[in-house]
Amino acid sequence: MTDVASTAKMPTSLRGETRETLSFLLKLVIIVAIFRSFIFSPFNIPSESMLPRLLVGDYLFVSKWNYGFSRYSLPFSLPLIPGQIFARLPERGDVAVFKAPPGNGEDYIKRVIGLPGDTIQMRRGQLILNGVPVPKQRIADFIVPITPNYTCSAEFQDSDDGKPICRYAQFRETMASGGSYNVLDRGDTPADNTSLFIVPADHVFMMGDNRDDSADSRFPPVVGQGIGFVPTRNLEGKAVVMFFSTNGTANWFLPWTWFSAARWGRIGGGF
Repeated sequence: MTDVASTAKMPTSLRGETRETLSFLLKLVIIVAIFRSFIFSPFNIPSESMLPRLLVGDYLFVSKWNYGFSRYSLPFSLPLIPGQIFARLPERGDVAVFKAPPGNGEDYIKRVIGLPGDTIQMRRGQLILNGVPVPKQRIADFIVPITPNYTCSAEFQDSDDGKPICRYAQFRETMASGGSYNVLDRGDTPADNTSLFIVPADHVFMMGDNRDDSADSRFPPVVGQGIGFVPTRNLEGKAVVMFFSTNGTANWFLPWTWFSAARWGRIGGGF
């Protein structure tokens, strides 16, 4: 009789455990979604447009509250937030993640160069902000090793103690606010000379630090070619800290290779 009674109760017990497990998983998903939407979200660097500050294979955290919240703050850009709430303008020089026009579906990371009302122009590779050239100082070349996740064209290839590297001319730009950052110049390109841009209301002007290899606000909004002015509601957050970086030699199925592939000196770096 005892065995029969126990057997009869098992389905009810299993159903209860299943409900508890599903309830736990649902709560976990909600907590993670809230955390990623409003506090911090991870982001990885897929391209070289932000060299020298960011390398392919870098992983960083983005703080989500700096510029306010919109649908683009939410997973899958769910249209649950009308317009933008708690909106705040970024500061010139911020490194920000945003949904890239015109499709507003892909995450880009660039540097904020211009705010509403600013005028911006490039002349022979010199950034002109509100009619004043941003000071640009030549510094030591930027050198990056050639690895599985980074290659460069033959004209920039070199070697360092027999190891293949890429070498680029590097400059330090300094904003009027005193903030500075490094940029690369690969030579004369169409991006070095532009017309005069006037940033409209509720928009920002974004540029990559790798000035000759960045699809940014200098180019009309065409998928894969340029983004034009970026609406402030598209801003998702500000880059704050690097939490991992890999040179691409790791095999994800061989955990011990993660350590040899890690670029330990880059981990923990702020912005």
